[in-house]
Amino acid sequence: MNTLVFDIETVPDVAFARRLHDFGDLPDEQVAKAMFTRRRQHTGGDFLPLEQQRVVAISCALRKGDGFTLWSVGEPATPEGELLQRFFDGIAKFTPDLVSWNGAGFDLPVLNYRALLWGVTAPRFWETGAGETEFRYNNYLQRYHWRHTDLMDVLSGFSSRNRVSLANMACLLGLPGKLGFGGDQVWDAYQRGDLEGIRRYCETDVLNTYLIWLRFERLRGHLTSEAHAAELERVREYLRASPEAHLAQFLAAWRAPP
Repeated sequence: MNTLVFDIETVPDVAFARRLHDFGDLPDEQVAKAMFTRRRQHTGGDFLPLEQQRVVAISCALRKGDGFTLWSVGEPATPEGELLQRFFDGIAKFTPDLVSWNGAGFDLPVLNYRALLWGVTAPRFWETGAGETEFRYNNYLQRYHWRHTDLMDVLSGFSSRNRVSLANMACLLGLPGKLGFGGDQVWDAYQRGDLEGIRRYCETDVLNTYLIWLRFERLRGHLTSEAHAAELERVREYLRASPEAHLAQFLAAWRAPP
């Protein structure tokens, strides 16, 4: 079975906000500031509604056959619609089991809203058994199916009161976590033109999620301790062979599991 771990990064959709709130010709920075201010006034926090967020990075790790690969979809300048289409085309090609951290609550709804905007087609993702009977009882859309596992949701017992952040879970398990870059820094990095930095950050979140997934697979008896250790070594070998500095940093910060 192919396993695809994914994560996205987003920025304020200032073009949408101009239409929604009639912001006129205000510069992007001021529009975003107004969006955050309005949100704080309504909720006390800066986290924007999902329809007001634009995807700027999608990162994935694929475990297939004997291989493990990690990448960010497209290039930094790839248009959003093309990023989305490539992601859903990958699902159509490999039919992987998807794994995420808060993917059901954030990543997938955002991807779906933006896919509607850009005219993306994703028939395999939306299959529920009408075309392929195997999807009737195990598809990407149902919360309690295993074709998409939102680890944050599953490990919390499907209770919002029990949810844990990816950063805290990584810390608990001795994983590298955020490495000095957090989601609240993405907009500032985007304004500086640092899309590569955003993509690198997204990739490390995917790595953290994948390593948590491996621990979960051992927990539910799908991996023996020996097989789990072998999977960890497979990831380490990939990181050692990579010339990317952020992956070397991740490897250096990765402690032995307790």
